[in-house]
Amino acid sequence: MRRLNYQLKQLCKQNRDGSYGTQAQRERVLTLIANQLHELGFRQMHAKSLRPKHVEALVKQWLDSGIAIGTVKNRMSAIRWWAGKVNKQNVVARSNAHYGLPCRQYANGTNRGKELETDKLEKITDPNVRMSLILQREFGLRREEAIKIRPALADKGDTLWLKASWTKGGRAREIPIRTESQKRVLANAKALAGNDSLIPSDKNYKKQKNCYEGQCIRVGLSRMHGLRHAYAQRRFAELAGFKAPLAGGPKRSTLSNDQRAP
Repeated sequence: MRRLNYQLKQLCKQNRDGSYGTQAQRERVLTLIANQLHELGFRQMHAKSLRPKHVEALVKQWLDSGIAIGTVKNRMSAIRWWAGKVNKQNVVARSNAHYGLPCRQYANGTNRGKELETDKLEKITDPNVRMSLILQREFGLRREEAIKIRPALADKGDTLWLKASWTKGGRAREIPIRTESQKRVLANAKALAGNDSLIPSDKNYKKQKNCYEGQCIRVGLSRMHGLRHAYAQRRFAELAGFKAPLAGGPKRSTLSNDQRAP
């Protein structure tokens, strides 16, 4: 194994930032970057020899090869993490615009909120998958959270607590339990899972995720992250008193000062 590859692997092992998924993805990206630097002619590198020229060469290659901007920015995040761990923060420009990377568009004017179709939900044969989908709808959970969650542990009475190892980025968070519907769903989830997660005892997360995907495809459910968008839109309406713009509400430019106030 080349020195840079080895040292970056060691850096990842010594710094367990984020969830297990985040850590694994970061290590894969840094391994790719080390290999690409070698292919670009930067030989005999080690972790602390990162320079601006290396970053610029990588970005140029990525842009020339037509990689999606979102992917490039994710790789830039990995480089910044690397630079920070070896006290080379100034090697990487703070703004991606420095490298000619356009802003990523998070919304294109299309409402991505989705409702959970009852007829399709009833065709889901795996009870754990069905419950994960219902939890996504009721609490705006991500798929991974809705699969890994231990309902008995998460239920804190007036809030749903999500453990760091269940969440994106490895950050624990709480979601308010506001409605009778949420309470019923949570009670059903606890009855189904007992003290365990919604991953059956004979499966691991990967196998249950594959089961989730297969069941959804079979009944015609897709892009179920849209349940999270729909939840966010409902919360917006509750807190603001009017619908979100993408859900048919007024545009920001038409709001009064009182309506814009947090």
